[in-house]
Order: sequence, then C-alpha cells, then structure tokens
Amino acid sequence: MIAPSASKLRAWWSHRQGLDGRLTGKPPAEVLAQTGWARSVGGVGPYLTLFARAGTSREAADAAVAGLEIHELPAARGCTYVVPASDFAFALKAGEGFTAVEMKTAYKLGVTDKEVEKLCDGVLNALAKGPLDPEEIREATRGASRNLGEEGKKKGMITTLPLALGKLQSSGDIRRVPVNGRLDQQRYRYTLWHPNPTAKFKMSTEQIGAEMARRYFEWTGPATTAEFQWHSAMSGKAARAAMETLKLEPFDGDRWMLTGARQEFEAFQPPKDAAYVLVSCIDGISLLRRALTSLTDEADMRHASLTAEKHGGVVDLPSHGIFDRGRLVGLWEYDPATESIAWHAFIPKNKELEKAVARTEEYVRGQLGDARAFSLDSPKSRAPRIQALRKAAGR
Repeated sequence: MIAPSASKLRAWWSHRQGLDGRLTGKPPAEVLAQTGWARSVGGVGPYLTLFARAGTSREAADAAVAGLEIHELPAARGCTYVVPASDFAFALKAGEGFTAVEMKTAYKLGVTDKEVEKLCDGVLNALAKGPLDPEEIREATRGASRNLGEEGKKKGMITTLPLALGKLQSSGDIRRVPVNGRLDQQRYRYTLWHPNPTAKFKMSTEQIGAEMARRYFEWTGPATTAEFQWHSAMSGKAARAAMETLKLEPFDGDRWMLTGARQEFEAFQPPKDAAYVLVSCIDGISLLRRALTSLTDEADMRHASLTAEKHGGVVDLPSHGIFDRGRLVGLWEYDPATESIAWHAFIPKNKELEKAVARTEEYVRGQLGDARAFSLDSPKSRAPRIQALRKAAGR
C-alpha cells in the first residue's frame, strides 16, 4: 500500500470523530457512541465535544444528562468521562480496577479494607433516605469516616470518604448528580443507582480489553499500540493481547486499523473545502492518541505555544484547538472580561474561519458563560495564555 498523505489521514481521523458535520442534529448519546466518550474534568470539554460534532445546545446536553441518556462516570484509565447509556455498564467495568490505585495510597496511611467497607455500608444507608451532598453524607456517617491528617493531606487524601464514594461509583451502586445540572462544574449530590447498571454485565477482563480495543480503533483508527495502551492504561502485554483478538491490519508503519476499515479509508475522499471547527483542549481528535505532531504541519510546530521546550513534550493541546479537516490550524481561549474568544491561526485569516470562531464565541457567551478547560481554570490563570494568543495574532 502506498503511504497515505498526511492530509487524507487527518481528514479521515476527523471524519471518524464526527467533526465533518456528518452528525449534525444527532442526539448526544448517539454522538458519544459513534465518536467516543467525552473526557470530563469539571470544564466545558463535554459541551464543546457535542457542539462541535452535532451543534448540540447546552440545554439539550443538560436534558440528556437529566434523562440519564448520558452520564459522567469513572471509566477508561479510572478517569471520568461522559458516556452514553448503552455504555454505562461497560465503562464502569473498564475503569473498575483503577480504584485499587487509590487504595494502595490509603494502605500507607493506615486505612484498611474493613473500614472502607464499613463506610460504604454507611453511605448506602444514608442515601437510602434520598440524595445527599458530601457534607451531608459525612454528617450522616459520623464515626465511619475519618480525617487522615497532615500525611494524608500531602498525598491528596484528606479523609476516607472519597475512597468509599469512588468505590461505590465504580461498582455502579451510586452515581453523582451535578447540583445545578451542568457538566462544567464539580459540585455534586450522590444518589443510589437503581437498578445497578452492572448487575447483568458478564464480560471477563480479557473480553473487556478486547472490546475496549475494538471501540478505540473504531473511534480513532488507525493508531499505534502505544497510543491504545495509553488510552486504556493496560500493560503492554495486555494491550497487545486485546489487539490480537481483533486481527487488526497493519497500516502505514506502526499503526493498526480494524479489519475492513482499509477499504473504507481507500474509498474516502477528503473534503475539498475547508471545514473549520473549534474544539476543547481535551477533545477526542487529539486526546485519544496524544500525538499532536500527526495533526500539525511541521512549520506550525514552531509556534511558541507548541514548542516541546515550553511544555515538556508535544502531546497535548496547550489551549483549545481550531481544526480544519483534522489539521490543527490554530488555538483559542475564552476571555470572560471581554466576552470574546482570543485566538491565533497558523494560516491566513479568512471569512469562513472567522465565521467558525464567531459561531463558537456566540455559543460560549450565550450558553456557557465561560470555557474553562478544567475546574480550576480561572480567568486569572488563563490571562497569560489569552495575552500570548492576542500577541501572536497581532491583536
């Protein structure tokens, strides 16, 4: 096979990710099922994921959350993602094993499995009376939860309550609900989850690994073994074993793709016209593979915001991104002070690009109010990035 052009490969990744308009108007659950779970860290990532692909309003996204069509829960790598209802059980089981990592730290602080189990029972009994926030749960389980002192504070584990809440979420016994119904904040109440979505789940650990690999290569293939391993957090041996069950086809060096996908790729024709889209810094187009150089022209990598010297390795977007058919063509941030987007493009400005920026600016200003990358991304901490983008753009 002749090596594919970078432009075609990028356009294909963009197509698989639904950033070419093919999912316009589709419901949130369908978008996430087709293109992958949306990473959530208390920022606007999930909202921008849905808006960039389907034009989803914040109101529609929040309604899908309220109706349990989509939900934020611990999934791949033990990290939180917004996933569709069809994947609740699978996502929880895929992330279940990562609760052991926190327990290893807890053991060093003198925490035992027995006391965590007792606390879990207390939490379930408290929530049987109705949803509660963490402080209310702490009050209701007095004596079962304890402070871990200065040593615990150093390790980011102040009390034992988060251990119980995390374990119960991963097992599907409870779920957390945003206090104001929004995904871009981290104030929650907890409630019992009836029926437990994992109750009838039957996959073995090996089957979960294989299914994770299938979904991953469907969402973003072709990709390398290392890229899949990072996303899944499997060991190298387990990642290779999961991939082998799929009988993947080699593609362009060390990349792999699903059997049969090559024919689709060969028939795929990249759009001739530019198609600009603004996404979050943790959008699947870049986060799934964390290979930013494959999405960026070599000359653009010299931009100050993308230099390895500044960021310790070019793998992630330093700000929200602007893409055109899979190619990174610029960066952006939202400035609440001026209620506008500060942006810099690596290509000459044009009307279509300005329209795309204006469209997202209107969405953020009118429906979100801000575009935090994560919960602690304040306007003050963002100011240097905004200033740098404006300086680079000559504005």
